Amino acid sequence: MEKTELFAYLRGKRLGVLGTLSRDNEPQGALVGYAVTSDLEILFDTVRTSRKYGNMIANRRVSFTVGNTVGKGDERTVQYEGIAEELAGESLARFQPVYFATWTDGVDRIQWPGITWFVIRPLWIRYSDFNIPLTKEWRF
Repeated sequence: MEKTELFAYLRGKRLGVLGTLSRDNEPQGALVGYAVTSDLEILFDTVRTSRKYGNMIANRRVSFTVGNTVGKGDERTVQYEGIAEELAGESLARFQPVYFATWTDGVDRIQWPGITWFVIRPLWIRYSDFNIPLTKEWRF
């Protein structure tokens, strides 16, 4: 398993679970639609009134999980830990085309009140394929 294969797996999926901690240190999960860059950065949008937004502003360390949801017996997953950053200005302009290539309806959400975009930069990723079995980890 190489990083290019990991990228292809992540790019082939569209939904993942974002894990954050509340201000009271309680774990919270949210299913989000995401896109991925060739540098294995996760991109997604949210609104500023969401729980995950407040959690990420208070604590930028997050987790992200992607799993196979189609096909019985296909047991592949990615566990991902990283640092979330709210995008603005030049960085937003650079990342939005990647996001919109995956989520074309994302362009319509630009008009939503309080909409914002985040990137998660990886610190640690584990890919597991329990069909083979195979486990591979990367540290960044």
